[in-house]
Amino acid sequence: MSEKQKPPFLGISEQDLNALSRHAVTRSFPKNAVILSEGDQTDALYVILSGKVKIFLANEEGKEIILGIEGPGEYFGEMVLDDGPRSASVMTLEPCRFQLIPKHDIMALVQSQPEFAAHLVRKLIHRARVLTEHVKRLALQDVYSRFAKLLQELSVRKDGVLMIPDKPSQQEMASRVGASREMINRIIKDLSAGGYISIEPQHILINKQLPANW
Repeated sequence: MSEKQKPPFLGISEQDLNALSRHAVTRSFPKNAVILSEGDQTDALYVILSGKVKIFLANEEGKEIILGIEGPGEYFGEMVLDDGPRSASVMTLEPCRFQLIPKHDIMALVQSQPEFAAHLVRKLIHRARVLTEHVKRLALQDVYSRFAKLLQELSVRKDGVLMIPDKPSQQEMASRVGASREMINRIIKDLSAGGYISIEPQHILINKQLPANW
Protein backbone atom coordinates (compact mmCIF):
# COMPACT_ATOMS: atom_id res chain seq x y z
CA MET A 1 0.00 0.00 0.00
CA SER A 2 1.46 3.39 -0.98
CA GLU A 3 2.08 6.24 1.45
CA LYS A 4 -1.07 8.05 0.28
CA GLN A 5 -3.21 4.98 0.76
CA LYS A 6 -2.34 4.09 4.34
CA PRO A 7 -5.33 4.13 6.65
CA PRO A 8 -4.92 7.02 9.12
CA PHE A 9 -4.87 4.80 12.19
CA LEU A 10 -2.63 6.20 14.91
CA GLY A 11 -0.47 3.69 16.73
CA ILE A 12 -0.50 0.96 14.08
CA SER A 13 2.84 -0.43 13.04
CA GLU A 14 3.96 -0.77 9.42
CA GLN A 15 3.59 -4.53 9.78
CA ASP A 16 -0.03 -4.18 10.92
CA LEU A 17 -0.79 -1.78 8.09
CA ASN A 18 0.59 -4.23 5.57
CA ALA A 19 -1.46 -7.02 7.13
CA LEU A 20 -4.60 -4.92 6.84
CA SER A 21 -3.90 -4.11 3.21
CA ARG A 22 -3.59 -7.81 2.39
CA HIS A 23 -7.07 -8.50 3.76
CA ALA A 24 -8.71 -5.29 2.52
CA VAL A 25 -10.62 -4.97 -0.74
CA THR A 26 -10.29 -1.80 -2.83
CA ARG A 27 -13.44 -0.56 -4.54
CA SER A 28 -14.24 2.45 -6.72
CA PHE A 29 -17.57 4.27 -7.02
CA PRO A 30 -18.79 7.07 -9.32
CA LYS A 31 -20.17 10.40 -8.15
CA ASN A 32 -23.59 10.32 -6.43
CA ALA A 33 -23.38 6.62 -5.60
CA VAL A 34 -25.00 5.53 -2.31
CA ILE A 35 -22.31 3.46 -0.57
CA LEU A 36 -24.26 2.65 2.57
CA SER A 37 -27.88 3.10 3.53
CA GLU A 38 -29.17 3.69 7.04
CA GLY A 39 -30.24 0.36 8.50
CA ASP A 40 -27.93 -1.76 6.33
CA GLN A 41 -26.21 -4.76 7.87
CA THR A 42 -22.58 -4.74 6.68
CA ASP A 43 -19.31 -6.13 7.98
CA ALA A 44 -16.56 -3.74 6.93
CA LEU A 45 -15.01 -0.39 7.76
CA TYR A 46 -14.47 1.97 4.81
CA VAL A 47 -11.22 3.94 4.45
CA ILE A 48 -11.38 6.81 1.95
CA LEU A 49 -8.40 6.68 -0.42
CA SER A 50 -9.62 9.42 -2.77
CA GLY A 51 -12.72 11.55 -3.26
CA LYS A 52 -15.30 12.94 -0.84
CA VAL A 53 -18.49 11.57 0.68
CA LYS A 54 -21.39 12.96 2.63
CA ILE A 55 -22.83 11.22 5.67
CA PHE A 56 -26.51 11.95 6.03
CA LEU A 57 -29.95 11.01 7.35
CA ALA A 58 -33.07 11.16 5.19
CA ASN A 59 -36.78 10.54 5.62
CA GLU A 60 -39.26 8.90 3.23
CA GLU A 61 -40.10 12.27 1.65
CA GLY A 62 -36.46 12.80 0.69
CA LYS A 63 -35.67 15.52 3.22
CA GLU A 64 -32.14 15.06 4.50
CA ILE A 65 -29.73 16.31 7.13
CA ILE A 66 -26.01 16.13 6.36
CA LEU A 67 -24.03 15.01 9.40
CA GLY A 68 -20.63 15.51 7.83
CA ILE A 69 -18.40 15.62 4.76
CA GLU A 70 -15.34 13.32 4.76
CA GLY A 71 -12.38 13.10 2.41
CA PRO A 72 -9.11 11.20 1.89
CA GLY A 73 -7.50 9.93 5.08
CA GLU A 74 -10.83 9.56 6.90
CA TYR A 75 -12.98 6.51 7.46
CA PHE A 76 -16.57 5.61 8.22
CA GLY A 77 -18.50 2.53 9.24
CA GLU A 78 -16.90 2.01 12.65
CA MET A 79 -20.39 1.41 14.06
CA VAL A 80 -20.13 -2.05 12.52
CA LEU A 81 -18.16 -3.10 15.60
CA ASP A 82 -21.32 -3.43 17.70
CA ASP A 83 -23.07 -5.76 15.20
CA GLY A 84 -25.84 -3.23 14.78
CA PRO A 85 -27.20 -1.73 11.55
CA ARG A 86 -25.65 1.32 9.91
CA SER A 87 -26.74 4.48 11.70
CA ALA A 88 -26.57 6.79 8.65
CA SER A 89 -26.31 6.75 4.88
CA VAL A 90 -23.20 7.62 2.87
CA MET A 91 -23.09 9.00 -0.69
CA THR A 92 -20.14 9.96 -2.87
CA LEU A 93 -19.86 13.65 -3.82
CA GLU A 94 -17.24 12.85 -6.48
CA PRO A 95 -15.62 9.69 -7.86
CA CYS A 96 -14.16 7.78 -4.88
CA ARG A 97 -11.89 4.88 -4.03
CA PHE A 98 -12.19 3.00 -0.74
CA GLN A 99 -10.48 0.23 1.12
CA LEU A 100 -12.95 -2.09 2.84
CA ILE A 101 -11.40 -3.62 5.93
CA PRO A 102 -13.25 -6.65 7.35
CA LYS A 103 -14.75 -6.32 10.80
CA HIS A 104 -12.73 -9.24 12.22
CA ASP A 105 -9.46 -7.49 11.26
CA ILE A 106 -10.56 -4.29 13.01
CA MET A 107 -11.60 -6.27 16.09
CA ALA A 108 -8.23 -8.02 16.15
CA LEU A 109 -6.47 -4.66 16.12
CA VAL A 110 -8.66 -3.30 18.92
CA GLN A 111 -7.76 -6.31 21.06
CA SER A 112 -4.03 -6.36 20.24
CA GLN A 113 -3.15 -2.69 19.79
CA PRO A 114 -4.03 -0.39 22.74
CA GLU A 115 -2.87 2.64 20.75
CA PHE A 116 -5.30 1.88 17.96
CA ALA A 117 -8.14 1.23 20.43
CA ALA A 118 -7.45 4.61 22.08
CA HIS A 119 -7.43 6.32 18.68
CA LEU A 120 -10.75 4.75 17.76
CA VAL A 121 -12.28 5.86 21.07
CA ARG A 122 -11.07 9.43 20.48
CA LYS A 123 -12.55 9.37 16.99
CA LEU A 124 -15.92 8.19 18.30
CA ILE A 125 -15.88 10.87 21.02
CA HIS A 126 -15.12 13.54 18.44
CA ARG A 127 -17.98 12.42 16.24
CA ALA A 128 -20.32 12.32 19.23
CA ARG A 129 -19.34 15.91 20.09
CA VAL A 130 -19.97 17.01 16.50
CA LEU A 131 -23.37 15.32 16.50
CA THR A 132 -24.27 16.88 19.87
CA GLU A 133 -23.33 20.33 18.56
CA HIS A 134 -25.38 19.71 15.43
CA VAL A 135 -28.46 18.73 17.46
CA LYS A 136 -27.99 21.76 19.73
CA ARG A 137 -27.91 24.12 16.77
CA LEU A 138 -31.03 22.60 15.26
CA ALA A 139 -32.86 22.92 18.57
CA LEU A 140 -31.62 26.30 19.81
CA GLN A 141 -30.49 28.42 16.86
CA ASP A 142 -32.45 29.96 14.01
CA VAL A 143 -31.67 29.16 10.38
CA TYR A 144 -29.55 32.26 9.79
CA SER A 145 -27.40 31.60 12.87
CA ARG A 146 -26.81 28.02 11.72
CA PHE A 147 -25.96 29.19 8.22
CA ALA A 148 -23.52 31.85 9.47
CA LYS A 149 -21.86 29.24 11.69
CA LEU A 150 -21.52 26.88 8.71
CA LEU A 151 -19.82 29.59 6.62
CA GLN A 152 -17.41 30.22 9.48
CA GLU A 153 -16.54 26.53 9.78
CA LEU A 154 -16.01 26.06 6.03
CA SER A 155 -13.95 29.22 5.50
CA VAL A 156 -10.17 29.31 5.11
CA ARG A 157 -7.81 32.26 4.68
CA LYS A 158 -5.82 32.19 1.45
CA ASP A 159 -3.53 35.00 0.30
CA GLY A 160 -5.13 37.28 2.86
CA VAL A 161 -8.65 36.55 1.62
CA LEU A 162 -11.27 34.68 3.64
CA MET A 163 -13.06 32.23 1.38
CA ILE A 164 -14.95 28.98 1.16
CA PRO A 165 -13.22 26.82 -1.48
CA ASP A 166 -15.01 24.07 -3.40
CA LYS A 167 -18.25 26.04 -3.20
CA PRO A 168 -21.04 23.80 -1.87
CA SER A 169 -24.41 23.91 -3.57
CA GLN A 170 -27.32 25.71 -1.95
CA GLN A 171 -29.04 22.36 -1.47
CA GLU A 172 -25.99 20.95 0.29
CA MET A 173 -25.79 23.96 2.62
CA ALA A 174 -29.52 23.70 3.28
CA SER A 175 -29.13 20.03 4.20
CA ARG A 176 -26.27 20.80 6.54
CA VAL A 177 -28.21 23.42 8.51
CA GLY A 178 -31.63 21.77 8.40
CA ALA A 179 -33.38 24.33 6.20
CA SER A 180 -35.00 24.59 2.78
CA ARG A 181 -32.97 25.53 -0.28
CA GLU A 182 -35.32 28.48 -0.80
CA MET A 183 -34.49 29.87 2.63
CA ILE A 184 -30.74 29.55 2.01
CA ASN A 185 -31.18 31.23 -1.37
CA ARG A 186 -32.86 34.21 0.30
CA ILE A 187 -30.13 34.54 2.93
CA ILE A 188 -27.38 34.35 0.31
CA LYS A 189 -29.08 37.00 -1.84
CA ASP A 190 -29.39 39.37 1.12
CA LEU A 191 -25.79 38.83 2.26
CA SER A 192 -24.57 39.35 -1.29
CA ALA A 193 -26.62 42.54 -1.69
CA GLY A 194 -25.15 43.84 1.56
CA GLY A 195 -21.60 43.18 0.38
CA TYR A 196 -20.94 40.61 3.10
CA ILE A 197 -20.21 37.78 0.68
CA SER A 198 -19.44 37.37 -3.02
CA ILE A 199 -20.47 34.26 -4.94
CA GLU A 200 -17.79 33.17 -7.41
CA PRO A 201 -17.95 30.18 -9.81
CA GLN A 202 -15.71 27.98 -7.66
CA HIS A 203 -15.82 29.58 -4.21
CA ILE A 204 -17.53 32.02 -1.86
CA LEU A 205 -15.68 35.11 -0.66
CA ILE A 206 -16.42 36.48 2.81
CA ASN A 207 -15.76 40.20 2.44
CA LYS A 208 -16.51 41.34 5.98
CA GLN A 209 -17.87 40.08 9.27
CA LEU A 210 -21.35 38.69 8.86
CA PRO A 211 -24.15 40.50 10.69
CA ALA A 212 -25.28 39.08 14.01
CA ASN A 213 -28.87 38.88 12.84
CA TRP A 214 -30.75 38.61 9.56
